[in-house]
Amino acid sequence: MNSTQIAQLAGVSRSTVSRVINNYPSVPPETREKVMKVIKEHNYFPDMSAQVLAGKNMRNIGLFIIDKGSVSSDPTSNMLIASVIEAASNHDYYVLTNIIRDCKSPKNIERVKTVFYQNRIDAGIFMGADNHEPFIEELIGEGFIIGIVDQNLPGRNEPNRIVYSFDNENGAVKAIDYLVSLNHQRIGIINGDLKRHAGSARLEGYLKAMKHHCLPVRKEWILQSDFSSANGYNTMKSFLKTNIELPTAFFAGNDSIAFGAIRALNEKQIKIPDDISIIGIDDHVLSSLFHPPLTTFKANFSKMMQSLTYDVIKTIEQTNNKGIKLTMDSELIIRESCLSL
Repeated sequence: MNSTQIAQLAGVSRSTVSRVINNYPSVPPETREKVMKVIKEHNYFPDMSAQVLAGKNMRNIGLFIIDKGSVSSDPTSNMLIASVIEAASNHDYYVLTNIIRDCKSPKNIERVKTVFYQNRIDAGIFMGADNHEPFIEELIGEGFIIGIVDQNLPGRNEPNRIVYSFDNENGAVKAIDYLVSLNHQRIGIINGDLKRHAGSARLEGYLKAMKHHCLPVRKEWILQSDFSSANGYNTMKSFLKTNIELPTAFFAGNDSIAFGAIRALNEKQIKIPDDISIIGIDDHVLSSLFHPPLTTFKANFSKMMQSLTYDVIKTIEQTNNKGIKLTMDSELIIRESCLSL
């Protein structure tokens, strides 16, 4: 069925059917009732492309996860995705999800852009992006509503940019403060991807805290990884092959890095925390179950993703919006991976 056939059956014009579907108040109640009766009898659904042309929202949000690894095997990623879907569903929005393996691939980026250009979604949410991702900035510049997890670009306050970030620098500072409170002075870092805001900000926090406590920063103890357990393992394994003297503690750029580093240390019979302390950040869902249970900093990421989604929907549905930038704090969760000297 199409709207013309519905109009014929109801004995009204096609424009009247359109006004009923779009809930215009000018339609007389008896006419509205007559049209709605025919619509229900014939199980009619309006053509979505026609609704877009009429300026109506699709009630679809695109969720784009930038990740080279296996998203399905990571409980934290699944929790974040589910939080977005749940928040969107509470407002009668659907979530279309896509994993971007390579942001350098023109084919991948063109596919993402097409979803926006064809008006299949009302807004997009990006997780795992570099702090400055050119194609995302291009979409924002063209007026599309974009939500971003973890970004810091000073001066970028467009009304269609919604950014929720973890307090990365301060979290790193608090991690070093805690290790110092346990009498550690020789502290290293296994950091994440420096292209991402979390990587650069957590390194900056580490350096800032070490300077504050007048502790020496040894460049051989600044290890560079990405944010995965596999890379944390490989980075620590490579470091151990150098036979460089170990620090008494390492701050890991996230809990996944810590998991991998601890595996590599255990293979060399280096015990945690007896021989070396490890502190993470993010409080991965497996951190309390790891051996030993990981001391880390907890942020309410589920709440963060839900709030980000709500603000994206609010931006879709309102005019005169202002850009949104919010930072989430964290709390220390003391477990068993750090030892007082």
